[in-house]
Amino acid sequence: MEAENMTAENQQVNTATDEGTQDNKKESIAVVDFKMVTFSLSGKDYAIDIMNVKEIAKAGRFTYVPNTLSFVLGVYNLRGDIIPILDLRLFFNIAVPEHTDNKLENLLILSVGEQTFGVVVDKIDKVVGVQKSRIQPPHPLFGDINIKYIYGVVEANKRLYILLDIAKIFNSRVSGEEQKRKVVKKVFSDNSISSEVAHLSTKMPEQSQNHDAGRSSTAGAEKIPSDEAKSVQELKFITESLYNYRKFSVTPLNETWVRSRFISWQEERGKGNTQLQSENDADAFLKSFWSTCSGTWWTQQYADTISKLLPDNTAKQICVWNPGCGKGQETYSLACVLYKRYPGSKIKIYAQDIDLLNVSNAPLLSVPDDVASGWLSPYIAKKANGEYTFTQEIKDSIMFEYHDCMNTNALPVIDLIFARDILSLLDEKGQEFVINDFGEKMKGNGTIIIGDNEVVPASAGFKEKAVGTLKAYSKK
Repeated sequence: MEAENMTAENQQVNTATDEGTQDNKKESIAVVDFKMVTFSLSGKDYAIDIMNVKEIAKAGRFTYVPNTLSFVLGVYNLRGDIIPILDLRLFFNIAVPEHTDNKLENLLILSVGEQTFGVVVDKIDKVVGVQKSRIQPPHPLFGDINIKYIYGVVEANKRLYILLDIAKIFNSRVSGEEQKRKVVKKVFSDNSISSEVAHLSTKMPEQSQNHDAGRSSTAGAEKIPSDEAKSVQELKFITESLYNYRKFSVTPLNETWVRSRFISWQEERGKGNTQLQSENDADAFLKSFWSTCSGTWWTQQYADTISKLLPDNTAKQICVWNPGCGKGQETYSLACVLYKRYPGSKIKIYAQDIDLLNVSNAPLLSVPDDVASGWLSPYIAKKANGEYTFTQEIKDSIMFEYHDCMNTNALPVIDLIFARDILSLLDEKGQEFVINDFGEKMKGNGTIIIGDNEVVPASAGFKEKAVGTLKAYSKK
């Protein structure tokens, strides 16, 4: 009996320990606020802030450039951009296996300020998320690498990673405040809301006092109520803050929505209390901007509306470009809509995103039970462990890629471009570039669907088709 009681107590202790471990894991996952791409150099583990990594590639046969530093392997044509290729092993004086002309090297394509570089490493591992507070300063005993190039060290999954300071390696560190000023100046130099503020300021009367007449010397000049001028100024501050906090660019693409949202924002916060003070404020302002079913599985109603927007197409293969695919729910939902809309065609979707972790996990995405039993059910299969996933046909139709829509790989001629909300996260020149790229990559009878609250400017030369509140664009 005593033994039974002790066994029961041990089970309770073990259960409590297991629950505590699970709680600790959950807590650890919940506070992950830093992601890094990990790789190896000469058998040691290194990492780079994922925000500096544009893409991962394999390449070789770099074009040699004379009179360059020893660690510069040459230059490489990356989809029309000539970028320098540096060997991190040579940079850090680490032994390097002999190069052969046909060997493909593992490349990290990095963005540092306005520069793009390719760096060669031994092996690219994976994306690792950690708590930023756990990153420790480097120790002087790191002999392989000059300590000034190390941002810190951090342990994850029982491995110790040396986190490199890419800005220092490439000697391009700019103070955060200076960089913000440059970005804001660039984004708002031609912005129409800023132009309106400038226009209003020229119309504001100068209230210099005419001592002889005892009245304003600008009597008769056009006057604008001060509260209107303040509202315009507040709107300008909001547009700047949206870019600073969330890289959201206010342009003719979304300006109608921003103006409408500003009016409701004033009602919520009260006039004079509209400024965005944090990322949370920016998120609250943008909450109603994002498209229906953004970041989640589509409802049948939304899927039916998208289906009605799509034109008839009898092609044997329908090619789709889906930049900004996120975690994959949108792409899988879209694939099912397309198979239902075009039952005789083979569907091929090029799904891309700049979140490497999302793109890596998307092919393994499971479907919740309640979603699997809904309109997606004809395209769902059950795995051996009881979880739901998509049929092999749906999976084979999607190619998930880690790419920026500004620097995409060569694509076949496209029937459908599905790019919800991502244009607003580019500056105005970037928006113009990508919209022009849409036109070049799309077939004559192709279709573009962008965010619910985005509008392709008339100057782009597309015609609009609306179904309810949703819009699609095609060539004129």
